[in-house]
Amino acid sequence: MSKLKKKIVLYTLLAIALFSFLTIQYSSFTTSGFVNQYSFLHSPTNKLQNQYLDLAEAAEERTHFDITYDGRYEQISYPMGDVDSKIGVCTDVVIRSYRKLGIDLQVLVHEDMKESFISYPKRWQLLKPDTNIDHRRVPNLMTFFNRQKSSLPITENKSDYLPGNIVCWDLGGGFTHIGIVSTKTADDKTPLIVHNIGLGPKLDDILFKYKIIGHYSFKPKN
Repeated sequence: MSKLKKKIVLYTLLAIALFSFLTIQYSSFTTSGFVNQYSFLHSPTNKLQNQYLDLAEAAEERTHFDITYDGRYEQISYPMGDVDSKIGVCTDVVIRSYRKLGIDLQVLVHEDMKESFISYPKRWQLLKPDTNIDHRRVPNLMTFFNRQKSSLPITENKSDYLPGNIVCWDLGGGFTHIGIVSTKTADDKTPLIVHNIGLGPKLDDILFKYKIIGHYSFKPKN
């Protein structure tokens, strides 16, 4: 074999080796760099990226309370009014979790209803806002969150539901439900939800069990 042919063969082998090396490195970077970084940004423990972790933790704390499911109408004080601490429904989990952060949905919903009462559901045939009950109704909370431009896309992608997000469901038969995405996940990485559907505040794998009709991320603007 001539020297020229030997050089051509040598350079060809070097080129193939270099190409193979670069391909492996690129593949490794794509997998460990972009994918892992994306996972990190959606990690429940990443406080820098998830500003709502404190709401999720406040909701999880509610699961330690013994609450009897009871949605009776009661006269309560205003602001920061609450029904008896031993009773509550799904909306009370949300209300009390926000109160842990010093955010009073009773006041916020009432003030918004005074500003635009016509925007809220008429199913209860009220003629004016009622500070005793308005904030404790799921359709009203959904309307409020929508009006605050807090809506997020409704998807079937579990990674879209981050700790501190609010989720609402249609249970059928005219019943709606609401809960808070927790910092914890099921074995398949589906986020667990803090909610009260009848047995008190619980941490359950129910995100995709019912039809999702609302997905929100809300905190008042400073």
